[in-house]
Amino acid sequence: MTPSQEPLAVELLRPVKSQRRLPTVRAIAALMLREMSTTYGRSPGGYLWTVLEPAAGIAVLTAIFSLGFRNPPIGTNFAIFYATGMVPFMCYGGINIKIAQSINFSRQLLSYPSVTYVDALLGRLILNTLTQLLVGYIVFSGILLMFETRTTLELDRIILSYAMAISLGLGIGVLNSVLTSFFPLWQQIWSILTRPLFIISCIFFLFDTVPEPYRSYLWYNPLVHVIGIMRSAFYTSYDATYASPLYVFGISLVTLVLGLVFLRRYHRDIINF
Repeated sequence: MTPSQEPLAVELLRPVKSQRRLPTVRAIAALMLREMSTTYGRSPGGYLWTVLEPAAGIAVLTAIFSLGFRNPPIGTNFAIFYATGMVPFMCYGGINIKIAQSINFSRQLLSYPSVTYVDALLGRLILNTLTQLLVGYIVFSGILLMFETRTTLELDRIILSYAMAISLGLGIGVLNSVLTSFFPLWQQIWSILTRPLFIISCIFFLFDTVPEPYRSYLWYNPLVHVIGIMRSAFYTSYDATYASPLYVFGISLVTLVLGLVFLRRYHRDIINF
């Protein structure tokens, strides 16, 4: 090679700049559209059921408990009391389940270089977060329009409660996605282990009314904190001083980091498993 050819050779061998950013956005959008068509169907019926499920649950609970009790544990309206427990609980549960299934759901697409496990996680997180926010808005708005709830909304605490529920669902969901990918039976085991959460997460009662020492044990359930913050956003007289956002965000961060570390290390093994 002559000296005059060397600059040309160096120029030709210069590494190409990464163009990953735009394909990531396209991959996430494509994964979201794919899930919308497969999970909710091509008709609005799928999304309609997503809204009807919590609304029907709240209606049944309201009808049953209003027959046996004159007033809910706090306030005067059963529907808004149970909604402040059911909505954040279902937000956490919906995101957790979807994130936990994200790797297996997109396993075939992850074999393409343009699609990564981060795309699969973000696609499901964004879609299901928007879905849960829409469900919460419709349920709360419907109750406030139909009943005289005598509640005062504090938007900052509603946002905080949603942030806690979403982060908890994301963290535990990412960790469960790894465990479910390697041990398919883990999904059934986790479902059995967490089934009592519906009862012990303070959806039907207030944390303050639980006697000791059970109240101290119940404090370690992070969903108790999420629901406590949501209730304090509607009832100005309810302080929920026991609720610790730092505790919930701490659990979310630890589980998220663990899940991402394992995914980064074993994602190729998971795809080929």
